[in-house]
Amino acid sequence: MELSIVNHEDYFAKIGDDHKFPINKFSELANYLIKRKIVKNFHKPYPCSEETLKRVHSEIYIKNVINKTLDKKSIKKIGFPLVDSVVKRSLVATGGTVLASKLAIKNGIACNTAGGSHHANFEGGAGYCVFNDVAVGAQYLLDRGLAGRILIIDLDVHQGNGNADIFKDNSNVFTFSMHSKTNYPAKKSISNLDVELEDNTEDKEYIKILKFYLDQLNEENFDYVFYIAGVDIHFNDRLGKLKISDEGIRERDEIVTKNFFSKGIPLCGVLGGGYNKDFNKLVELHSILHQSCAKLI
Repeated sequence: MELSIVNHEDYFAKIGDDHKFPINKFSELANYLIKRKIVKNFHKPYPCSEETLKRVHSEIYIKNVINKTLDKKSIKKIGFPLVDSVVKRSLVATGGTVLASKLAIKNGIACNTAGGSHHANFEGGAGYCVFNDVAVGAQYLLDRGLAGRILIIDLDVHQGNGNADIFKDNSNVFTFSMHSKTNYPAKKSISNLDVELEDNTEDKEYIKILKFYLDQLNEENFDYVFYIAGVDIHFNDRLGKLKISDEGIRERDEIVTKNFFSKGIPLCGVLGGGYNKDFNKLVELHSILHQSCAKLI
């Protein structure tokens, strides 16, 4: 059986060639996965509906994004220009994580080639995140009785503050974030479990800490997992402060995906952040998530 991977050509948005966010990575990752025969065909998502978005985001905020009437301060906080292709991308990428979350239930594991927009909260977006796709996907599953107790395991270099805020009063979602202590956001939120890493943490220490907390999480009774596999922990990342190697990222992804898949707990993998100084390396690093999941099928 082939790994179910969700992708859409609208994951690319026109934000300008000189923008700090490497938007081309989404189309190049899709090409990479096809060329390497990790997947033959992608599952294509529909844009996420306003009804589904409203379960975790303010209706006023959603309308302002869709109508492109968001105020300048809010647009600046997000970091993307509010143009048609960004609006379309935000809706389709969120729909992509919702689709991948359902495919994971069917097949045990599935991935999006975007997603992990973990800084967006109920009131609005931030840090290159318009809609919080994982929060939307988690609430979608809960609303339909497709999951009872969900774990969000966030290994992006930045804290998953949006998920922490959205689910702070929801006992059905457990937020775990292992991130750089000194990195964005400056003011951290409170996840169910936060693990703060010192600057320049390397592979051996990182994997040791991860395994320790995975053992703790395995004691909980989760029946679904969202995995945010940010690769901005890499030593050559422009926005990261850690020193994790290619091999360290591969070991991390294989440990996490195997841990839950082997227990029969559905896992939906999403990209998270990545701002490597070497663009081709960035695409390769993001593909490790999909390679690790494909090995398990």
